[in-house]
Amino acid sequence: MISAHLPILFGVGLAAGVVSTVVSLASIVSYPALLALGLPALSANVTNTVALMFTAVGATAGSQRELTGQRARVLRLGLLTALGGATGAVLLLVTPARMFELIAPWLIAGASLILLLQPKVGRLAERSKGEHSRLLRLGLFTVAIYTGYFGAAGGILMLAVLAAMIDLPLVRVNAIKNTVAGLANGVAALGFALFGPVRWDAVLPLAAGFLAGGWIGPSLVRRLPGEALRVLVAVCGVAVAIKLGVDSYG
Repeated sequence: MISAHLPILFGVGLAAGVVSTVVSLASIVSYPALLALGLPALSANVTNTVALMFTAVGATAGSQRELTGQRARVLRLGLLTALGGATGAVLLLVTPARMFELIAPWLIAGASLILLLQPKVGRLAERSKGEHSRLLRLGLFTVAIYTGYFGAAGGILMLAVLAAMIDLPLVRVNAIKNTVAGLANGVAALGFALFGPVRWDAVLPLAAGFLAGGWIGPSLVRRLPGEALRVLVAVCGVAVAIKLGVDSYG
């Protein structure tokens, strides 16, 4: 069945890769597509995560301008997100996903509100030492756990936390987010590849689309004003929260 839909999966991956780098919502495109093609929920989740790490590869390659001078910060924060992603992967493989499905709408809605209030949050972050705030670092680690566990709209949560931690234009924070979120996904994907029900025939075309979309996305982000990008992500996040809330509680 999957082999008959290779062009569709590539197209889904391409669209999701662009969406991931622009508004952090890749899984909202790709995960339902895998479900629609008949994959069980757990298999769709782990297959999506394995393919999704190629978005980070493409986004990192396409964001060299924004990532200039950020190597040490990316490595420092990436270690934290990688540990969180590994924790989330273990949780997914040993516990039911229902718990995260129920809290995901609230997490996403809260993250969207943080993004809308980001200027005020940024000033508060300065008082809490920004990137060195233990509370914000704990928040980043928790988001990375969520990214490794379920991941849908995890990029919005991570962008919200990083925007509070880092005093840089949102387009540069978004580039950092794409890279460190990719580390969380990558570590989780390794665990799923070894122990999860991954559909490799779906991973390959989806990953190719993610790679291309991730590379294209940063060039689109550069053309969006920072304020418009922040509002766009927040509005999309609210829409996703409502959709996931209906699915989880309806």
